[in-house]
Amino acid sequence: MALTGLAKAFSAIGPARALDVPDPLIGLPFRQLLLLVGLAELFIAFFSLFTDKRRLSLLAVAWISTNFLVYRLGLWFIGWHRPCGCMGSLSDMLHLSPHAADNIMKGVLAYLLIGSYALLFAQWRQRRAQELIVDGLELKVD
Repeated sequence: MALTGLAKAFSAIGPARALDVPDPLIGLPFRQLLLLVGLAELFIAFFSLFTDKRRLSLLAVAWISTNFLVYRLGLWFIGWHRPCGCMGSLSDMLHLSPHAADNIMKGVLAYLLIGSYALLFAQWRQRRAQELIVDGLELKVD
């Protein structure tokens, strides 16, 4: 997340004229959208790495991942079938085609979504089992 956040923020300050075109879903120029989302990703990445608030970190990753999914579904719904510029100019530096970069980011999105929600569910289940034991109910958790 930190890498894509940096790539987005770095791309947002680039000279490409395509960045001045409004995003079809949100309406902000891609330049502003990349900068805002990049900074949000950087904030969440640093928060997750440098604090001990694991549950809050997982909630933040789940929240931003869910937003990315909703954004991609919104683009699909309006018929926007171009590759996502999620990696900014990083894909050019790595000599990746836009479609390859888009597929990589879909995989990263799936990993973040599934991973964060699975870990949140596991924490919830563990906390629930501990609450039941504290309340005097013996419960075996698989």
